[in-house]
Amino acid sequence: MFASVLSATILGVEAHPVKVEADVSSGLPAFVMVGFPSAQVREAQDRVRTAFKNNGVNFPPKKITVNFAPADIKKEGAGFDMPVAAAVLAAFGMLDPELLNGVMMAGEISLNGEIHGVSGILPMVIKARDLGCRMCVVPYENIKEGRLIRDMPVAGVRNLKEMKDCLINPQPYLAADNDYKEVKEEEDNIDFSDVQGQEEAKRAAEIAASGFHNILFIGPPGTGKTMLARRIPTILPKLTFQESLELTRIYSIAGGLSRENPLIRKRPFRSPHHTSSPQSLAGGGHSPRPGEITLAHKGVLFLDEMPEFSRRSLELLRQPLEDKVIQISRVNGTYTFPADFMLCAAMNPCPCGFYPDMNRCTCTSGQIAHYLGKISRPLLDRIDICTEVPSVTFEQLQGKKRGECSAQIRKRVEKAQKIQAERYKNEKINFNGELQGKQIEKFCPMTQEAASLLARAYNRISFSARSYHRILKVCRTIADMEGEDIIASHHVGEALSYRAFEQDYGIK
Repeated sequence: MFASVLSATILGVEAHPVKVEADVSSGLPAFVMVGFPSAQVREAQDRVRTAFKNNGVNFPPKKITVNFAPADIKKEGAGFDMPVAAAVLAAFGMLDPELLNGVMMAGEISLNGEIHGVSGILPMVIKARDLGCRMCVVPYENIKEGRLIRDMPVAGVRNLKEMKDCLINPQPYLAADNDYKEVKEEEDNIDFSDVQGQEEAKRAAEIAASGFHNILFIGPPGTGKTMLARRIPTILPKLTFQESLELTRIYSIAGGLSRENPLIRKRPFRSPHHTSSPQSLAGGGHSPRPGEITLAHKGVLFLDEMPEFSRRSLELLRQPLEDKVIQISRVNGTYTFPADFMLCAAMNPCPCGFYPDMNRCTCTSGQIAHYLGKISRPLLDRIDICTEVPSVTFEQLQGKKRGECSAQIRKRVEKAQKIQAERYKNEKINFNGELQGKQIEKFCPMTQEAASLLARAYNRISFSARSYHRILKVCRTIADMEGEDIIASHHVGEALSYRAFEQDYGIK
């Protein structure tokens, strides 16, 4: 007898449908799996057989063949346990095969028959909705994640008995008692008002957030570079529901969701250690999974002590910073991961950290040049704003007056971003930081004085064409923050000040 049920495997950030077929025939007793299953999937036969035995389900000695179609895609993960069990039950006639039509299933089965949660449920439910399935059956641990898709019926089961009962009578398992309920958002325990002094750096951070520009903090140790970076997500506008759903899908595949509160409501802040490998940043493995770059999607990727990262790790940032996606090629295909993030980096000006204060700096000119040379010119050209974070004075540390809180700054950032949203409503971009080519000429008009100032700076400092365009993007953001349609000379002057580090620190 033959039976089949639908499941899915994750390739990149997308779920690809897999039909799990089971056939029972006469012959020597055997349990055979075909269709390019991985070793992890092959283990399902032992888990399923033992789970049936421990739940009093005994099969006559027959040859069981399970096929995963299509056969040209490698099947990985423990999520195929439940569809294999359902297909085998139907193939033995213990379940009507018609009950499996239009059903997508995924879940891991333990030896005692309990069904445990797996990663990647959300993209599977989205795929089931796109395919027109009538129902999804998932582990009860994943029910809140599955129920994020409001227009797709999702049932949660805890064991093999509930799985069988759900297929026969799904209504009790589709009831609203285990629906996802909104949870009050936790308040951030970090705020921009915690930062003492550093008004120039805070201004640069606000500009970066307003236009979604990449930013580099440079200064001595202990001046608050990391502190500033960690507070940038608190001044970014809150995620829309669609952005939250997109992030939740990524973290579902990466296995980083909370079972109780799976919907991601806060912009991610990822801070990988400088010893991180290029594969951990970009994503990797035989079947690539999201890396730190993708996990920072719609949020901030913070690289502390930037020159300490390996050259390969830094250079792989170049493509995603330009294209907002990262492509990973393997023998069996090319995978595209979203990578629309704000790069925030921090570094010391030299190995000891005190250059250009020669009274404290102990580094030789060669050591300084070697240290700064770890960051390539093409990568620096992709950073829009570079601001110095100087040492904090004693008076600033003792000052009782607190700075602006994140909520106040966020209001100004939201106002500037609304101007950009209206301006680019007919374009395929949302922020000034995404302007490209002819868009820059179209949306960055300047006064005669501003154009003259920028021309003199370009001829004197010899910017690259990419740096020139990025200066214009920052000018556009500063003008938006002041509600100006035309870029004025003082906008250009401030934008140029965020490239002065190249001369101050002798970066070539």
